[in-house]
Amino acid sequence: MQPPDERIPIAASEDLVTLRRAVRERAAALGFGHTDQVRLITAASELGRNILVYAVRGFADLSTISGNNGRRGLRVCFVDKGQGIEDINLALKDGYTSGRGLGKGLPGARRLVDEFEISSEVGRGTVVTITKWL
Repeated sequence: MQPPDERIPIAASEDLVTLRRAVRERAAALGFGHTDQVRLITAASELGRNILVYAVRGFADLSTISGNNGRRGLRVCFVDKGQGIEDINLALKDGYTSGRGLGKGLPGARRLVDEFEISSEVGRGTVVTITKWL
């Protein structure tokens, strides 16, 4: 696997501003239209906020990618070493929350992108990877 183009540490709310800006700039540079830029920024913001709320700190890796068919896209991988998610299927249901949120973060982010992968281990952390293709 190739190293990311950019790594953004996430440990404070200010880091979410940096994350959103980086996602917007990279998506615009790739040629994503305004609507898809907003989708990517919204998904990244939700997943970054999850790191702050549930894991305190982590990071997001941004990568420009190419598909087998020559398409280009943007992949953002969120990594934390927090408490992990006990039941991923439950966490992906609309309205489910393990905290005080609205339960729209993970399922909402999944709807906004073309590919969504999640892996988690209780006590070890969570990795969520989102991809949007041009």
